[in-house]
Amino acid sequence: MYDIAIIGAGPAGASAAIYTAKAGKKTLVIDSDKGVTKRAWFENFYGIKEIDGPSLVDIGIEQLKKFGAEYVQDEATDAAKTEEGFSITTAGGQTYQAKHVILATGFSVELGQKLGAAVKDGTEPRVKSIFDVDAQGRTSVPGVWAAGTAAGVSVHGIITAGDGAKVAINLISELNGERYVDHDVMKPKE
Repeated sequence: MYDIAIIGAGPAGASAAIYTAKAGKKTLVIDSDKGVTKRAWFENFYGIKEIDGPSLVDIGIEQLKKFGAEYVQDEATDAAKTEEGFSITTAGGQTYQAKHVILATGFSVELGQKLGAAVKDGTEPRVKSIFDVDAQGRTSVPGVWAAGTAAGVSVHGIITAGDGAKVAINLISELNGERYVDHDVMKPKE
């Protein structure tokens, strides 16, 4: 069983996975490889002069794997509450178990609705529905969190990436029972 299953590996999902895996949480990322970031071009992403969306997604996947997250390219098609957490089934016929779920599903709220997560009207153009989340990223279903566009933040990649990190830090903090901080520092030159 995974501590955390993250649905989606765009900027929100990958950022969340980088933090959860780096914090030592057993993390699974299920990604359909159909996210809108794959069609994007970035010249306004802090720290990057310019990059195409597919390359940004690929780097994010490399990073989350570096910290130990398991990545599965498949579409999460069904989800259900279980005694110990949640069961997620994919189009490829696999079923995964996790104690917590982060929905970073972009424009889609369908999977979260299967779990009973409340939705409301979206505020961004072309975003019809979003999950109704609190300031930490919790949905109406205990153990189910949402990040990025699906949680109602701006569709801009840098904003969804930050939101994914925020939600991950809040979930890690809840699991650890104290505020989690992840600040790396450069090693001094010798």
